[in-house]
Amino acid sequence: MKWFLILWAGPIGFLGLWYGLSYYDLNFGMFFFSRQMHDLVFRIYGNILGIPPESIPPLVLKALALDTTVLMALVVLRRRKRVFAWWNARRIVAAQPAEPAESAESLSSAP
Repeated sequence: MKWFLILWAGPIGFLGLWYGLSYYDLNFGMFFFSRQMHDLVFRIYGNILGIPPESIPPLVLKALALDTTVLMALVVLRRRKRVFAWWNARRIVAAQPAEPAESAESLSSAP
């Protein structure tokens, strides 16, 4: 499961890093992170898919959100006993009334 999550988070993180750096043209002297590369990539994908290039990033974001939801559902399904035990313990702690804090006078009057 650990490798599954690593192999999922690696490409997602790389895509997010590339998109953010290339969108704001923070290229560090590399063409790969330039705004020209950003526009070229989305123009190529737009031509392949037959849609405007500016409509691709929201579609990618929706796909990543769906993939993440499915992945987290699989993780919860595999570890449901631990997740539900954590959830129930959290609800029990939240339902208990908070104990009043000791006043500063009672603390200072102690010998």
